[in-house]
Amino acid sequence: MKAVGFTQYLPVEDANAFLDVEIDKPTPTGHDILVNVKAVAINPVDTKVRAPKDKVEETPRVIGYDASGVVEAVGPDVTIFKPGDEVYYAGDITRSGTNQEFHLVDARIVGRKPKSLSHAEAAALPLTTITAYESFFDRLGIDRDGADAGQSIFIIGAGGGVGSIGIQLAKAAGLTVIATASRPETSNWVKELGADHVVNHREDMVAQVRELGIQHVDHIAIFNDMRHWDAAVELVRPQGGIVSIDDTHHPMPMDGMKMKAASFHWELMFARSMHQTPDMIEQHNLLSYVADEIDAGRIKTTVSEVMSPINAANMREAHRLVETGQAKGKIVVEGF
Repeated sequence: MKAVGFTQYLPVEDANAFLDVEIDKPTPTGHDILVNVKAVAINPVDTKVRAPKDKVEETPRVIGYDASGVVEAVGPDVTIFKPGDEVYYAGDITRSGTNQEFHLVDARIVGRKPKSLSHAEAAALPLTTITAYESFFDRLGIDRDGADAGQSIFIIGAGGGVGSIGIQLAKAAGLTVIATASRPETSNWVKELGADHVVNHREDMVAQVRELGIQHVDHIAIFNDMRHWDAAVELVRPQGGIVSIDDTHHPMPMDGMKMKAASFHWELMFARSMHQTPDMIEQHNLLSYVADEIDAGRIKTTVSEVMSPINAANMREAHRLVETGQAKGKIVVEGF
């Protein structure tokens, strides 16, 4: 079967950064399903895994952490899907990735694809949706169904993939959303997605938020990097919470957090699959919930660009675009 992989960890400009390869078609066992992949999306984690390093793989490594497709076969322990079902999911970073024609994935981290979306539109969503959903509802403890309506959330780095779906999830929960964006196109993008206020994260964010008449915010999500830590600590309300997804080595002085009795959380959407946690099925549940919200017209896809077909050349270009750090929403590659 067809796949896009690599044997060397090279700069994306190198013609060998990705290779078109043929690999064996796998067979599902246990909780696995075999998915005929129709479209994949590229995330920053893809570029980090592929980043240049002195290492050579004996056989081509296949990565990729977002997909939409059709179930081809199921393992004996699978009860929630059958062949022919359309699904979308983010996969497992400890296993072979989605950039292949047929892909094995644990059914418990797979959701029903939204009926109203194409495979390309659906592929843009899983990893970022899980990340934003777990950040808000599992880590920060916000009520998904509106019990915390009227509270505020400050989303730093709102124009990217996680922020784009995060804005919509927060609005659906009834929150007031303050989003950051640094360019006119991303500012317009976050407004279209429902942000109530937009501030520039390349300028004094504390001053900008205070100019809105807001002294403190209830919740803060840092979806780009931790250089904004001091501003986040200043803006979070006493007994509020901050969640982050990256930059683990950045200095994070905790004095201000202690004085406010504020909480801090890390989010890693791969944690459940990586550690085979007892609640892995929650990723199936949340993806299926979001599919229902999409089909009801309350949430929309965050895809911004689609390339075709799924091959080494397009994968290099997609990775190049993500590595610029300037992409809005999600970049998708579809069709083998």
